[in-house]
Amino acid sequence: MKKYLILFLFSCLFSFSQIKKDSINISFENENLITVVNKIEKESNCKIYYDTKWLDNEKKTITASFKNTTLDKILTEVFANTKINFYVDSDRIILMENRIIYDYFTDDYFINQNNQNIVQSTAIENKRNPNEELIYIGKNTKNIKNKTFTIKGNVKNVETNNTVKNTIVRINKNLSTTTDSNGAYSIEVPAGLVTLTVEVPNASNNSKKLFVSENGTIDFFITEKTIGIKEVVITTKIQNKIKSTTTGATTIDLENMKNVPILLGEQDVFKIATIMPGIKTAGEGATGLNVRGGNADQNLILVDDISLYNPFHFLGFFSSINPYSLKNVTIYKGSIPVEYGGRLSSVMDLKTKKPNASKLSGEGGIGPVTSNVFLNVPVIKEKSALATAFRATYSDWILKSLDEEQLKNSNASFYDFSLKYSHDINPKNTINTLFYYSNDKFRITSDSLFKYNNRLVGINWEHKFSKKADLAVLLNNSDYKYGVDYSNHKEELNSFKSGFNINETNLQVKQSNKINQFINLDYGISGKLYKINPGFLTPKDENSILTPKDIIDEKALESSIFFKNEAKINTKLVVNIGLRYTNYSFLGPNTQRIYENGLPKNEATLLETKNYKNNEVIKQYGGLEPRISARYMLTNSLAIKGSYDKTYQYIHLLSTNTTQTPTDVWKLSDINVKPQIGEQYSLGLYKNINEIYEISLEGYTKRSKNILDYKTGATIILSDKIETELLQGEGKSYGIELLIKKSIGKLNGWIAYTYSRSFIKLDSPFRDEKVNNGEYFATNFDKPHDFNSVLNYKITKRYSFSMNFVYQTGRPITYPIGKYTYGNAEYTLYSDRNKFRIPDYYRVDFSFNIEGSHKIKKLAHSFWNISVYNLLGRNNPYSIYFITENGQVKGYKTSIFSIPIPTITYNFKF
Repeated sequence: MKKYLILFLFSCLFSFSQIKKDSINISFENENLITVVNKIEKESNCKIYYDTKWLDNEKKTITASFKNTTLDKILTEVFANTKINFYVDSDRIILMENRIIYDYFTDDYFINQNNQNIVQSTAIENKRNPNEELIYIGKNTKNIKNKTFTIKGNVKNVETNNTVKNTIVRINKNLSTTTDSNGAYSIEVPAGLVTLTVEVPNASNNSKKLFVSENGTIDFFITEKTIGIKEVVITTKIQNKIKSTTTGATTIDLENMKNVPILLGEQDVFKIATIMPGIKTAGEGATGLNVRGGNADQNLILVDDISLYNPFHFLGFFSSINPYSLKNVTIYKGSIPVEYGGRLSSVMDLKTKKPNASKLSGEGGIGPVTSNVFLNVPVIKEKSALATAFRATYSDWILKSLDEEQLKNSNASFYDFSLKYSHDINPKNTINTLFYYSNDKFRITSDSLFKYNNRLVGINWEHKFSKKADLAVLLNNSDYKYGVDYSNHKEELNSFKSGFNINETNLQVKQSNKINQFINLDYGISGKLYKINPGFLTPKDENSILTPKDIIDEKALESSIFFKNEAKINTKLVVNIGLRYTNYSFLGPNTQRIYENGLPKNEATLLETKNYKNNEVIKQYGGLEPRISARYMLTNSLAIKGSYDKTYQYIHLLSTNTTQTPTDVWKLSDINVKPQIGEQYSLGLYKNINEIYEISLEGYTKRSKNILDYKTGATIILSDKIETELLQGEGKSYGIELLIKKSIGKLNGWIAYTYSRSFIKLDSPFRDEKVNNGEYFATNFDKPHDFNSVLNYKITKRYSFSMNFVYQTGRPITYPIGKYTYGNAEYTLYSDRNKFRIPDYYRVDFSFNIEGSHKIKKLAHSFWNISVYNLLGRNNPYSIYFITENGQVKGYKTSIFSIPIPTITYNFKF
């Protein structure tokens, strides 16, 4: 290109020339550039050559007066802050748009001919399509001081109106970056000609030719021509996982989740989570998850930042979240972000899809037990849209069609519904609202009907101050309740209704600031108001022999302030320092029982009963929660990470069952029940092999205090003296987690292995508050070995099969070991708590997947899944119980699914 410019120069100029020094007098009054140029041409007696469209593009007007001023100085001021350069040759002036005419060889001209980067840039320009726009960033001048500049911007999908995150933006093989979770990128580029490309295959508008002279902003609005950018996104996620400072984070691949064989063909994010490292359940079909040795109540489950207290349908067999409504799912087992608090073990962050204001779309599935549908409807084109999801079961109809009388009279049904509205007020302000409701009811016996439901509602305002700063304000409410409707048909006076309710209101304000490419700041405040009705019992008949009971309500306020600074020390080391301070206040009105210090809580040690007024502070707790993590790149594909987390939990789930049930109740910390406190250390190695294989090896150790357990024979339902039934002890857990994952290719999937232990110690000077002699013993969900493999093989683009293999150590159990006689009565003697184990668990699942044709112009795309759960018909024990028959204690085991369960599911998308 330089050669052509020089030839042009010599063909146009008669001789080597200098800038004209003659001075002129001239003035302008709010005049556009074309008028100004014409005036200069007339006053200077010079002929000016230019293209009028260059001057039309500049919306600048000039107001200035020059007296005895050189032509060079006048032209410099006139064309300041425009893309116009000029060259004065005797009585001719040549104007150029963002080009420079040289009348000499620059010092580095011949040197740069051998510079690879310059040659590549020039070659790109020479081969450029003449109809393709060359975008100038800044004004091209002779004295560009910087050799590199920063280009930043956002990548957005025009069709879906969604940002394109975790995608590579590249200059050349050695110079690239990745878009963040908001689709934003920032990259250092050399001055001059460059090509900036967003690496999304089969997409248009994903490449731009730039001439860079200063820092600038370039946004990409890409259009995908075909379905399928999964593999690129996945490999980029591998890179991001290695480069981030986060430890212990698990991301669920929602797109490929449909291939994994699952019970009754229902896609379920929580079932997928349990075949990842560090996440377990107490048993098949159990409600609740145990993360890194933690109790089921130690997980904060969020749907668009709203707490979900019971995330399961059908006693734990199904998730209560429609899988088609989800955009992404991230489970934080360590390095819990500072904006989250209130739980010890994990945060399960479920984000629903943002409604697409561009076009109507939907998807759904039909299975043997449930059907669900997701529908996206634009309201105002490119401005606002609605997304709704609905799922229901027809198990009631199935049960009533059976011949077995007991099953025919039973009842089991559920449904869930969500509605999300999104409105882009302007490019800087967006409002999102969510309404969600789920309902379950089941009747195992003819006299009792159990019901429970979740209701979530929230509004979220997002504001962008700039590319570097944004603000989010969240206001939401979560409500969970259950009820029991008991009808004694023989004795109506014994019929009753009972129930429980918890309500949580949350307000959070958080802001993010990207100070520069090395420092990111996040900070904010939040407040949660808890209201709990611990339980009630209301007789159905006014003449009932039952006594009505209503446990006094509980109320508390949890406030927090948080701050996080992520600093890039150098190219290898990144440190994330977070601090969170929480203050918890247990509030009136309430009545608290005061006991003697250091003695068991019972009627004998009761000192007084205190009454507190409405909103009076009864008891306060609080503390600082450091969250620190760091990443060091050993090589470009190998990183070591470490983290430390401290958390407080002020709310507790009361359950005497091995697993969580819908009838469990939540309890707030008060004078007699202290908050749980946990600390966790994590250290791990993360390896990326050829951007295909992801390998991680992570170890952790956790310590916790004030973990709840129960005295032998404790009664927690409708107890107004619940503190007398509780014990609080110390917990410890440790483990090592291995994940080997291949996300692309014909054969893909993962292998996950976890070795972990979880213990609790309940020690006291008093015998009735001591368990297992005050020594550490295994928790109910302690399963040392946990091995899972998920393998998918693509036979063709349309046909594939998948197979799961699951192995777990049997969970702990307490056995009867003998009998003894006391006071002419015979009693059973039990072992130490959780000294024995039920048999080990293993299971094989298989599925065959059939995709419809991949034609783009179809009414809908379909997908068939034919699966068999428990292919080998393994009779895995769920629990073991003992009964006395003819003076002998006999043990029996129960199983949930002891035979293969075949399923056919049809999925569609349009």
